[in-house]
Amino acid sequence: QKIYDFGSFARLRAARASVSAATADVSVASQQAAAMAAGAYVRASRADAQLGARIADSTLAAELLGIARDQLTAGVGIALDVTRAQSQLATARAQLISARNERNRARLELNRALGIPAAQMVVLADSLATLSTSVPVPAEQSAIDVAMRGRAELRSADEATRSAERQIDALRAERLPSLGLFADQGSNGKALEHMIPTYTWGISLSVPVFDGFRRDGRIDEQGAVIRELGVRRKDIADQAATDVRGALLDLASAREQLAAQEERLALANQELAQARDRFTAGVSGNADVISASLTLNAARTQLVDARAAYLGARLALARAQGNVTELP
Repeated sequence: QKIYDFGSFARLRAARASVSAATADVSVASQQAAAMAAGAYVRASRADAQLGARIADSTLAAELLGIARDQLTAGVGIALDVTRAQSQLATARAQLISARNERNRARLELNRALGIPAAQMVVLADSLATLSTSVPVPAEQSAIDVAMRGRAELRSADEATRSAERQIDALRAERLPSLGLFADQGSNGKALEHMIPTYTWGISLSVPVFDGFRRDGRIDEQGAVIRELGVRRKDIADQAATDVRGALLDLASAREQLAAQEERLALANQELAQARDRFTAGVSGNADVISASLTLNAARTQLVDARAAYLGARLALARAQGNVTELP
């Protein structure tokens, strides 16, 4: 029975390091799955918002058609205004059908990313309209430091390196002697009535002498693994820093774009209100109203895209820092 074996103890430490490396790999997979699900959620939110915008466009087009018909009936309008309004309503309905299909497909992708049945209805907890833009943009170096601590890929590389180092320690420890204890007790004799008790006990020391240089080859192999992991870790760290810088640029740009699109939407609503007042008063035809409604349509679409881009930039920053699962 061995009392102490340096090699076995070192192999135990190496096995524990391998478990830690495997756990880090699980964390990498978890972050990737979370990022995929979050991306699907953003796309589903965008599709919902686009559908809401197209519903508003259809409602407006129907109202304008009603006004044009009323004016034609009252003798203060012309048939061309009705035709324009009908064309605008048909266009709005076509866009609504397309937006509804896009929303349904986005929901399918979300269910797939979440691993739930495709037929199951998912209710989004929030919408792009309630998106908060008050989240401060972190300083570049601070954000990079968070990424260096939080990226699961870096932890995985570190744990893999530690596991390889423990493997080398275990291989070197196999060269050390092992201490054992042996004992035996029994009886000896030619006849049962003449048996005498015997026993043997002692301590053994086993010293490995030669193994055909197999250990040296395995040590060199693990050394090459460590060097490769070092190169890989540096590449991951450089990529993480680049990802963070790019995400910060996108986030700052998305915030500015969002503010600009909100202003554009307000002006488009103002333009439509003024054109609608002129049309209702009979001062002008509905050409200006149709033009203003098209501008409003585009403004709504661009605002939805800006909100989705802002949310996507936040997700990209969280992915770059390795904390997607901690997003609110």
